Amino acid sequence: MQVGADRWRLVPQRAYYLFEGGCALLNGLAFTLMLVFQVQVAGLSPLELVLMGTVLEVTLLVCEVPTGVVADLYSRRRSVLIGAAIIGVSMLLQGGWPSFWPTLIAQVIWGVGYTFVSGAIQAWITDEVGESSVQPVFTRGTQVGLACGVIGTVLAGALGLIDLRLPMLVAGAGYLILSLVLVLLMPEAGFRPVPGEQRQTWGHVRQVLGSGLELTRRPGVVRSFLGVSLLLGLSSEAVDRLWTAYVLEQFPLPSVFGLSGAALWFSVFALISTLVSLLASLLANRVAGRRLNAEHPRALLAALVGLQVVGIAGFALAGWLWVSLAALWLRDAARVIAEPVQAAWLNRSMDSRSRATTLSLVSQADALGQVAGGPPLGALAGRASIRVGLLASAAVLAPAVVLLARLKQRTP
Repeated sequence: MQVGADRWRLVPQRAYYLFEGGCALLNGLAFTLMLVFQVQVAGLSPLELVLMGTVLEVTLLVCEVPTGVVADLYSRRRSVLIGAAIIGVSMLLQGGWPSFWPTLIAQVIWGVGYTFVSGAIQAWITDEVGESSVQPVFTRGTQVGLACGVIGTVLAGALGLIDLRLPMLVAGAGYLILSLVLVLLMPEAGFRPVPGEQRQTWGHVRQVLGSGLELTRRPGVVRSFLGVSLLLGLSSEAVDRLWTAYVLEQFPLPSVFGLSGAALWFSVFALISTLVSLLASLLANRVAGRRLNAEHPRALLAALVGLQVVGIAGFALAGWLWVSLAALWLRDAARVIAEPVQAAWLNRSMDSRSRATTLSLVSQADALGQVAGGPPLGALAGRASIRVGLLASAAVLAPAVVLLARLKQRTP
């Protein structure tokens, strides 16, 4: 039976690109108009909208490590497939019952599904292709995702014109189909599961978790990235929540051929941002491919995080709509280029046996930063101004540049 199933398996890189591209397309479909859907269809108030984000981040914070341990003990592939199916269920729930409580429950379900995927997909592809070869795969996966995200954004706009529930419902069904397709196509040859008699004991669970925690306590790449992820989370939550309100508050939206609605223009802004990030990634890969794949790319990552700081500050300070948006797109492009480089360096610096758990700990630091940083910076924006809140977000991220610039490789 297993031999027959193996005939359908893709090479790991293609399976990874299929997953990344499929998820990006479906996320673009679901999330481009999600806030418009939640306001106009679900009827959520501003307080309820904020509550959705808080509940989601708390779910990520609580579930990241347990799901990472499951992936390390049983199967990274299985964890990814379960997560994709759960995400699909959450989208169907939100699109099918657009009101406060179903939407809130959907955030919890989505968060659980995401944590099954987070860490596990990176750990899976690293084991399949090898630590020394994984960075180009991460970069190509990011580029495939960005290209497919453009398609998802366009589809969201087209379906949203018919009914704002359709993008969410189609995306939910798409996630379920994607998980079923990957059951046949996704291989797993590099992972060695823990024997059944061992994984049924709490002692082995503690051993896997302890191995991941030990890396986070030891000076070196993993501990430094824990701090960087915390700072990224502290900064990004406020920027991601406030930028839309800032644009609407500061600038009149353009009118082209009589079209000036917020839903239309923010779909256009999302599309341009994705295209800019895709072109920046392709250009960086062509011009600085060797640096992206360097063993210790600390200077490159420090520069990219520095560009994110500049982008956030520029967005807040610019007095013209398109200049302000260009600064924001600079921040987004720098983040897109940095993520696969950071992921590859991080994966090279940890033990394969606890890789998914350790990645989940790093993701948990980001979620903790978002939970801790979002409300205070949001309150600052409310008491002073959104511009002040955005500038404070840039200031919070700035120490990450220093952390990365001083980072030295240590053997795990």
